[in-house]
Amino acid sequence: MRKSKKERQACLQETIKENPFVTDEELANEFNVSVQTIRLDRMELAIPELRERIKYVAEKKMQDEVKSLPIEEVIGDIIDIELDKSAISIFDVKKEHVFTRNGIARGHHLFAQANSLAVAVINDEMALTGKADIRFVHPVKEGDRVVAKAKVIRSEKLRTIVEVASSVGNEVVFQGEFSMFRAPSSEKEEKNETGN
Repeated sequence: MRKSKKERQACLQETIKENPFVTDEELANEFNVSVQTIRLDRMELAIPELRERIKYVAEKKMQDEVKSLPIEEVIGDIIDIELDKSAISIFDVKKEHVFTRNGIARGHHLFAQANSLAVAVINDEMALTGKADIRFVHPVKEGDRVVAKAKVIRSEKLRTIVEVASSVGNEVVFQGEFSMFRAPSSEKEEKNETGN
């Protein structure tokens, strides 16, 4: 049985509060209404569209937590991060990211998303990629949403190993292991202690 408009809008608000990254299409399916109805509901409730919600959460996360690079240098939108542990970003593949001949995403965009996420997860003023072991598993096309998940697997004094797996839906499309060099600030501290 269909919900009344009032009930639907109350449920819609709750659903978006729980998952700010739910799409209008997913909401339309859940409430058995058209995408246009969902858009009208959102407008009446002053709920911004998905892109704006992602941008807001990403900017807040970046400002509050990320130390190793400026927000404009991250490829994709960070939606969750716990420094020196894990991070998640979303990258929407657009026309400018694909080859015109076949509509397949250029690999350097997937690498850049994963690499910038590996940098962002480092809890230091600066982090540099020393080495990357990467694998492109499946082609990505225009219109796909790539979700990259980074996980710190080992951390030493000046080096951190970060694994990144990127997926479209439930399918892994990219995997990488990044060897990250941390800021030389700890070297400065050592020099100050030894007097050099």
